[in-house]
Amino acid sequence: MYQIGLWLHTGLRWLVLCSLVYTVGRALWGWRFRYSFTATDDRVRHITATIAHLQLMVGATLYFISPLIRFFFSQGKQAMAYREATFFGILHPLCMFTAIILITIGSALAKRRPTDPEKFRTILIWFGIALLLILLAIPWPWFSWVHRPLFRNF
Repeated sequence: MYQIGLWLHTGLRWLVLCSLVYTVGRALWGWRFRYSFTATDDRVRHITATIAHLQLMVGATLYFISPLIRFFFSQGKQAMAYREATFFGILHPLCMFTAIILITIGSALAKRRPTDPEKFRTILIWFGIALLLILLAIPWPWFSWVHRPLFRNF
């Protein structure tokens, strides 16, 4: 179960990143060139937020069944000295949960903005900040202090 969850979480990472990059890019172009906010733009906003929430659910499930997190909570101070336990016990979930909150707020605010440029600008700001936060909190393979593979084998 845990390995399937890790595989799913890693795969969904790419969906979250691609959808966020696409949504932020679309919002940037829409805001910059004063395009109309179409039903497609609204659908992209909604689908991106839904994918992010799905990733949150998979991540939360993994958090509570992870042996590393169990070690983190059972050993306390000893676990804090272990970089991976600290990263996955505190930093990663805190940053990712914050990013999902930003996406949720941005999505809700964009829906309620009266003009098209305001909708695009709202998405650009809130989703853009969330994207940066997510990029910083992913354990990329090139990070020296904590790293995971880009793709997991099933």
